[in-house]
Amino acid sequence: MAVQTVATDTTASPSTVDLGPAAALSCRECGHRVPLGPVFACEECFGPLEIAYDFSAHDTEELRKRIEAGPANIWRYAPLLPVPADVATKPNINPGWTKLVKADNLARELGVTGGLYVKDDSGNPTHSFKDRVVAQALEAARAFGFTTLSCSSTGNLAGAVGAAAARAGFRSCVFIPHDLEQGKVVMAAVYGGELVGIEGNYDDVNRFCSELIGDPAGEGWGFVNVNLRPYYAEGSKTLAYEICEQLGWQLPDQLVVPIASGSQLTKIDKGLKELIALGLVEDKPYKIFGAQAEGCSPVSTAFKAGHDVVRPQKPNTIAKSLAIGNPADGPYVLDIARRTGGAVEDVTDEQVVDAIKLLARTEGIFAETAGGVTVGVTKKLIENGVLDPSLTTVVLNTGDGLKTLDAVAGTGLTATIRPNLDSFREAGLA
Repeated sequence: MAVQTVATDTTASPSTVDLGPAAALSCRECGHRVPLGPVFACEECFGPLEIAYDFSAHDTEELRKRIEAGPANIWRYAPLLPVPADVATKPNINPGWTKLVKADNLARELGVTGGLYVKDDSGNPTHSFKDRVVAQALEAARAFGFTTLSCSSTGNLAGAVGAAAARAGFRSCVFIPHDLEQGKVVMAAVYGGELVGIEGNYDDVNRFCSELIGDPAGEGWGFVNVNLRPYYAEGSKTLAYEICEQLGWQLPDQLVVPIASGSQLTKIDKGLKELIALGLVEDKPYKIFGAQAEGCSPVSTAFKAGHDVVRPQKPNTIAKSLAIGNPADGPYVLDIARRTGGAVEDVTDEQVVDAIKLLARTEGIFAETAGGVTVGVTKKLIENGVLDPSLTTVVLNTGDGLKTLDAVAGTGLTATIRPNLDSFREAGLA
């Protein structure tokens, strides 16, 4: 069966870059199209641009076989991504195909009977899902002739950009809030690129990067989450692709996804819809739930109030990787949560820490604070009767707990004993 999800557009002139099935950039608001290039905002309405594809050449069964025969990383989905056909031969960090853990112990703890899974993306090269989006952006940077790879980051992205640039032979210069967790600072700096702290929060950093793009000093720079954002964001779709393939080419009933900018959630939804359109999974209802920390919960606040506009907040939470007070994709997250019958919820920092420990104790997965947010929100949604425990549920853990050790710094020794059996028994350990 051949499928075409994007009609041929006659208004966009042909692009000279080879980015596989990517046909054009399309405005998410007004639908205006422009040729592929390093732009991220619509010239007509200033709405966000995203990749539009021509999938007309794909036969469903042939595509399925090609994917299953592909490499154990995101490039198995190259026919569905804005990358050249030979992408797997280029120097890249090759992230993806991380574990989908059937979390039976956690399920019993939370009262889930329909099957609970943790998509554990801490297994990527720099131990966060950001490797997926950076790998995508790197291929766009190559196509457009950039020489410097850059970003604004809350930590994980900085490390991913540093690693990908080192592997590909690019210069890197990344910008972070000056007060990030020390573990993330070290991990970003170790790859040898330039790491610059900005006095302010993530939104201040992002504004600075937007200014630098328009300055001669930024010429030749590919900012993965600014001028390369349409390509970068597509990396998040691969989470949806992997989850469905790992479930035997089936859609999950429910997904719980962390919200920073909101892009990951919106692109997971896009990936699910593409799999349905291509016939790779059977169409059925699914619900997407967004998860935030209470100390930075602009989308959750808007959802609960029934608003369509997301009002910015000043972040104050230990979940710094989610601490984006003015999330660009916030309104689209609201649309998806409402369209699919999901919700957006938040948890306190104390609940985040408890959830990190709960996941570690039940499944042996040490999540960073963002993972504590998703597990904590899942628990809260079940307790409030919002998430159905009888349905198949996938919870995302997007990073390794070793990145956010400060959050669980009070965890330590059970006891200190002398090296003899009497001391062992006295401590009540026998």
